Order: sequence, then C-alpha cells, then structure tokens
Amino acid sequence: MSLRPEGDETYDVVVVGSGAGGMSTAITAKKHGLSVAIIEKEPVFGGTTAFSGGVLWIPMNPQAREAGVKDSRDNALTYMKAETGNLYSADAVEAFLDTGPEMVEFFERETSVKFVPTLYPDYHPDVPGGVDVGRSILAAPFDTSSLGANLKRLRPPLSTITFMGMMFNSSNADIKHFFNATKSASSFAYVAKRMVKHFTEVTRYGRGVQVTSGNALAARLAKSVFDADIPLYTETPAEELIVTDGRVTAVRTPSGTLSARKGVVIATGGFAHDLEKLKKAYPHLARGGEHVSPVPEANTGDGIRLAESIGGHAPVEFGDTSAWMPVSKVPQGKGRFGAFPHLLDRYKPGIIAVLKSGKRFTNESNSYHDVGAALQRACEGQTETAAWLICDHPTIRKYGLGFAKPAPVPLGRYISNGYLQRGTTLADLAAATGIDRSALEATVAAYNKTASVGEDPEYGRGTTSFNRYLADPEHQPNPCVGPITTGPYYALRIVMGDLGTFDGLRTDVSGQVQRADGSAIGGLFAVGNDRASIMGGNYPGAGITLGPAMTFGYLTGRHLAGVSR
Repeated sequence: MSLRPEGDETYDVVVVGSGAGGMSTAITAKKHGLSVAIIEKEPVFGGTTAFSGGVLWIPMNPQAREAGVKDSRDNALTYMKAETGNLYSADAVEAFLDTGPEMVEFFERETSVKFVPTLYPDYHPDVPGGVDVGRSILAAPFDTSSLGANLKRLRPPLSTITFMGMMFNSSNADIKHFFNATKSASSFAYVAKRMVKHFTEVTRYGRGVQVTSGNALAARLAKSVFDADIPLYTETPAEELIVTDGRVTAVRTPSGTLSARKGVVIATGGFAHDLEKLKKAYPHLARGGEHVSPVPEANTGDGIRLAESIGGHAPVEFGDTSAWMPVSKVPQGKGRFGAFPHLLDRYKPGIIAVLKSGKRFTNESNSYHDVGAALQRACEGQTETAAWLICDHPTIRKYGLGFAKPAPVPLGRYISNGYLQRGTTLADLAAATGIDRSALEATVAAYNKTASVGEDPEYGRGTTSFNRYLADPEHQPNPCVGPITTGPYYALRIVMGDLGTFDGLRTDVSGQVQRADGSAIGGLFAVGNDRASIMGGNYPGAGITLGPAMTFGYLTGRHLAGVSR
C-alpha cells in the first residue's frame, strides 16, 4: 500500500481531494474503463464528508419509490425554482434531477455504497413543490474494519458529536436508550451491550469501527475506491496545475508529477478556512465578528486557487455564500476549542434563542441554515454576531443543551469551564451573560404566556412538518414549544459557523471549469464544494450538498469516459 506517489505517474484522470465528490468521480470514471488516481493533502481521507450527516437530497430516489412515496420531476422542479429564485440554473438543475436517481442505483449496484430512507421533510415543505418526506436518503451504517490497513487513514468523525468516540445510529430510539439508561432496565442493558462492543473495538482497532452518518458514507466510498484498485495517495498536496497547449495535462505534487490524459478534477472541499477570502465573503467577519467552522481545517480553498491561477472563475455571488450552522465553542483545554454544531437542541420545547438585547429573532426550529441567516441579519450593524440559547433546569436535564449532555451526566464541568452560564433567576442569568435583564424577563414572560398551550404567535414554531421532525413528539400539544419556568436557568452562547461553502468555480453541467467569459478550460473539472452550488445560496433540504456532489461526480466521471447522459 503506497501512501504517496513514487515519482512521476500517468493516468487518464487525476482527482484532487477525497470527499464524496472526488471519490464518486473517481469510482465512476474507473468503472467506465479509465485509469484514475486520487490525491489528498491530509494524512486522512474522507474530507468534509466524514464529518457530515451522510444525507443526500435526491428527489425521486429509489428508496422513496420502493416505500411508495409519491413525487414527480415537475414537483421537484417547482420547488427548486422557488428555492433558487433568480439564481435558478435550468440546465444544471434538470441534469441533477434527471441523473440523481440513476446515480444512486449505479452506486448501490456497482459498489459498497448503500443507502437507507429517512423521514426528513424538505426544510421548507410549505413552499410550492415541497414535500413532507422522501427526498433525503442516508448512508447505511458500516463496519470499517473491512478497510483493513486503510482504516487508520479514514478521517474520524467530528469528536464533539460522538459519545466517548462512539457514533449513534440515526434512529431516535438509539439515543433514547442512552438517555433512559438509569431509568429503564432494558435501556441499561442496551447501553451496556453497546459500550462493551465499542470498547472491544477500540482495544482491537484503536477506534470504534461501527460508524454511521457521513463517516459511513466516506468509508463506503473508500472501500469502493480500494476494491477498484484506485490509488488514494494521502499527504500529497497539489502544488501546481501544468498546462500544455492551453489544456491542463498534469498535477505537480511534492512526490512527483501526475499526468492526466483526460482531465484533472478539483474536489478539495471549498474555502471554509480560507481566511482572506472569508473576510471578504462573510458579512459578520467583515464587521469584526467571529466565525467558527466545524469542517476540516484543511479546507483552505487550495483547489479553487489552483484553478484561478490558470483563469478559472470563482465569484462570490450568492446572498448566503455558505451553508450556515450555529455553533458553540467547546473548551478542550490549553486555550483550544472544538465546534459543536447545533443540529438538535434548538427544536426541543423549552429552548429559545435571544440576542444580547434579550429579544428573540427567529423561529428556533427552522433549519440551521435559516437560523444562521436570521442571526447574521439580526446583528447587522453590530460588531458581535452571536446569540444565547436559553432554557430552564427541567429542560436541560431532559434534552441537554449543545455539548452539555442530559441527565444523568452532571452539568458541573460545563459550568466550571464556562461553556454554560447558570443563574438562579433570569436576572442572575442576564448578569452572567451580559444580556439585557428587563428585555430577557419580558421575552420569557411573553413566550410563556402562549407556550403553555403550545403556541408561538411571534414566530410560529411547530407549524411545519420540518419544525416538528426533530422536536419531541411526546410533548403535546406542540412538540417544539414549552414554557421556561423552573430555575435555575441556563444560557449557552452560539456564534456563526458553516457546513461548507456554496460559492465556487463556475462550470458547465459536465463540471468543466470556465473562465469569466464563459469559455472552458480544457482538461480541468470541479466537483463538490469547489463547484458553485446549484442551490443558489439556499438550503432546501437535508443533503443538498452531498446529493449534488455525488450526482455531478457521477456525471463528470461519465463525461471523462466519453459516456453521454
């Protein structure tokens, strides 16, 4: 197993980057008869995919058809037009809708990649063409021990969303067993069995091998890469694109030059950690605010810069240039912090978000992107772009708050290290956080007045199927809305983060990179977050990054092999 190129090598296709976009392109090209190599600058493969939820948004996918879910191309097209507005790209969107289901069938038939259905509604199911279930599918759980010696090169999951290194299954039932371990004999037995199995794996392999979500997708794609005898070189950054007679013909790396007879594919994950570009692209940074991204720190825009160095065009043009994610900073000692993405707690009853002014600013049960966009706009004209999640004692003990776990896990360390703020009264909490005291008390009082009967007239929490999907179905009459009444009270500061960038290189439908004048750069392609999103800076549903990444990776791989759509 060679980890880096051994001198100069020649392939039909060289892929730069090892996330879902890059690996799906490589696998497709190889399955259609081309020789392919993947290079990755980090010592681990999997890219942002390995940190992600592993969900793909694919309208009319095979799993939905098998489940009897009714959807149509016209319906999905209507939704996409409504979601993208004046940034609707007809050719790209239609190619995505037409090819997505075919891509899923191809990978399930030809590779180790498998998917399972989810019950995710579209994020805006009340928009014309939106649906309550069926368009999002999830990578099936995977035993990564089948990667053999390559297991040590798989990027581990994001540490802040695991429990002692263990990943949860996507079902709420799995998580509920852990929450109820001290209250139920059957849950205790379930948790004990999981823990014994996990620590047995750690002892044998140095890590847990039963993975879910994006780690499962990255591992399944990697297994398919290795089964197809595609070299996946790590610690091999692309330093230069070599152009011959106006066409990209090779990539120079520290270990040698890799020539590409058909093309080079840029798949380096976007520019979420390109600090100079972010200062220009992110309004909250431009005005002096803070941004904490949970995506891999190596996503520094290398691929986009390489393409720009030979004429590629990557304008920042979307109103929201990234997939926004509210995050909290988890103290990890020695001045270091981890990023916790707030994917679940905001939907639960009894948790609201307020600004420093003490006022709410949005429906907390909307999608992470929508809440992030609302936070950014609510803080216009201010240096700080931040909010506080507020709840009472029974709520935090039942659901947890951010990285702070529910009962029976003690809260003391989260308070002592400053992650949580606590106050006996709301006035005490306001003093501890710097929130306006009178406004906070008034906000909670106004919220409680209708929350006791499950209503939120100010922002309408719980009025859509998506709002309710991640809430507490056992809490009635509204699974998203409950009062804040019993002290002590808790607050957790959240700031702007992202799940990856939307803006990227302009390409044609096949993925060929274009110059500012629309002309194509021969031999250069882009997929994944290096390619401008077809969503126009919006976030219509769970998996709208990975769905297009794999679909256009499949399209680009076929195009390189000379296979028409």
